[in-house]
Amino acid sequence: MYRSHTCGELRAENIGQTVTLAGWVQKVRNLGAMTFIDLRDRYGITQIVTQDESIKIGREWVLQVEGEVIERSAKNPKMTTGDIELSAKKLTVLHEAEVPPFTIEEQSDGGDDLRMKYRYLDLRRPPLQRNIILRHKMAQAVRRFLDGEGFLEIETPYLVNSTPEGARDFVVPSRMNPHQFYALPQSPQTLKQLLMVAGYDRYFQIVRCFRDEDLRADRQPEFTQIDCEMAFVEQEDVLEVFERWAKYMFSETLGIHLTEPVRRIPWSEAMEKYGSDKPDLRFGMEFSDLTDLAQGHGFSVFDDAEYVVGFAAPGCASYTRKQIDGLIDFVKRQQIGAKGLVWIRLDSDPAQADTPGGAAVKSSVDKFYSPDQVRAMAERCGAREGDLVLILCGPRMKTLTQLSALRLEMAEQLGLRDPHKFVPLWVVDFPLFEWDDETKRYYAVHHPFTSPKPEDVPLLDSDPGRVRANAYDFVCNGTEIGGGSIRIHDSALQAKIFSLLGFNDEQIASRFGFLINAFKYGAPPHGGIAFGFDRLCSLFGGSESIRDYIAFPKNNAGRDVMLDAPGSLDPEQLKELEIKLG
Repeated sequence: MYRSHTCGELRAENIGQTVTLAGWVQKVRNLGAMTFIDLRDRYGITQIVTQDESIKIGREWVLQVEGEVIERSAKNPKMTTGDIELSAKKLTVLHEAEVPPFTIEEQSDGGDDLRMKYRYLDLRRPPLQRNIILRHKMAQAVRRFLDGEGFLEIETPYLVNSTPEGARDFVVPSRMNPHQFYALPQSPQTLKQLLMVAGYDRYFQIVRCFRDEDLRADRQPEFTQIDCEMAFVEQEDVLEVFERWAKYMFSETLGIHLTEPVRRIPWSEAMEKYGSDKPDLRFGMEFSDLTDLAQGHGFSVFDDAEYVVGFAAPGCASYTRKQIDGLIDFVKRQQIGAKGLVWIRLDSDPAQADTPGGAAVKSSVDKFYSPDQVRAMAERCGAREGDLVLILCGPRMKTLTQLSALRLEMAEQLGLRDPHKFVPLWVVDFPLFEWDDETKRYYAVHHPFTSPKPEDVPLLDSDPGRVRANAYDFVCNGTEIGGGSIRIHDSALQAKIFSLLGFNDEQIASRFGFLINAFKYGAPPHGGIAFGFDRLCSLFGGSESIRDYIAFPKNNAGRDVMLDAPGSLDPEQLKELEIKLG
């Protein structure tokens, strides 16, 4: 063995013992007669002291040190090993190292691109070590809970057929089947449904999935999800099990005990109150429909709008003109796309009140409305003295989405998005379909295997757009962590849904025949859910980027700059695969 102890293990009770450590050199401080070395491994740092004046050691060299544990004269309470140091008797260089391109410390001087290129060095830094360790502990907690609930961990294949709905597939050419391709799975959806048909009534898998789509902070081309399915269940059964699972994860991993039932919000209510199907409930600022109050007073911007909606930002009446102009610029940004912003200020100075005992109201549209009319809109939003009401108008769904972005911006400015506070919820009763004007057809909001609410099945023939899905999302702090549904297990209903989505009989048979046929042999009622494991890790770790919780992530362009992937294929490989490049 190269070591008897780790660099984070030794304490005062080890004083007097002879031990051997091995690790990387964090720092070297040469004080002439004595040299101090901070030796690091993933467990911590131990200070080494040596009186060998001839020693020549650099940062990130790999050392083995044998010596006696002694009491440290200048103790460091910030280090777990700060009461001791190791007096070196024998020091062996296991590997010399070049000077790294950035400092491998808590706070590095390397930029994102540089650290991504040398990811194996970045992974030595304590923040990333903590993240990877957190991920490991969470994976073990997932397995403990689900195993205790009777779930079986079953692996499904990575080489499957292409999925016609959803994101773009990554395709893999087959050498043994020329001109044919596998696809990497976007999820094991149909496979886990087949496991239900096969009688494995509780399945789970911590599984790698792949989607060839544009990236952002919480999205990677390859990602991990906790994939689960249950047979002989209704929606309430699934929510009950995975609400307990979520509380178990918070308790086991973070020591946070959630005792209250997780709130449930219908999709329509989430959109009306927060403009989002994944609302952040760590703070209020709920929306109010102002259309009836705002229209009919000669302000054409409101009069011509389909929808007028606003919310009260608490304590923001003191915002300066410059700050308000900043909010106007924010909503006009291309990614939000609003044309402007109307505001109402409720001054908290009673001396300026326009009514006895009330707050003075001032707005950006005072010339179109009386003080009472402006006050009525502010009161509809629940505004109080000292609050600032912010209002947008336009097409209903678009305006709600725009106001949602502004709500999050205000919460950020007010410090209301505490990463250490967690407010989970279930969003339920999503629409089953969404209509696309460009292609003139319906698309599945979740996926085509989601069951409609039983009471809405008659609407499939008369008004498909009103059909609600027997689906549910688990949301926390404004992030969708998981989503699932009760599945269709009846062949006729599944074929009807495929037909509404624009598939003809031939397409249904060729793409989904295996599933339709399986249902003919006795499919139990079943449903499930999948949680984004990377997102869950970043949520628990207090970060908005999942890259910090993945050992070797891709950059925003979908490239692995460390491996320089994707790359070109050798001409001989292309020839063997019978692929010609244009």
